[in-house]
Amino acid sequence: MTYRGHIKNGSVVIDEPIALPDGAEVTVDLVPVQPPVPLAELLKDVIGNATGLPPDASSHKRHYLYGQPKS
Repeated sequence: MTYRGHIKNGSVVIDEPIALPDGAEVTVDLVPVQPPVPLAELLKDVIGNATGLPPDASSHKRHYLYGQPKS
């Protein structure tokens, strides 16, 4: 069975409560933490590619997307 946890003050802390008997042997495998990728990096291929939009498209997007009155 696999349990997830983290290190706190130098000790392994399991994220969910479990009842292990005293003396139970465990193995700890370190999982590298991947830093989150910024949204701009994920969207870099499409940022700035929209053409032919009305000049007020960003301020009245609900009007152009859903037909709501301009506010």
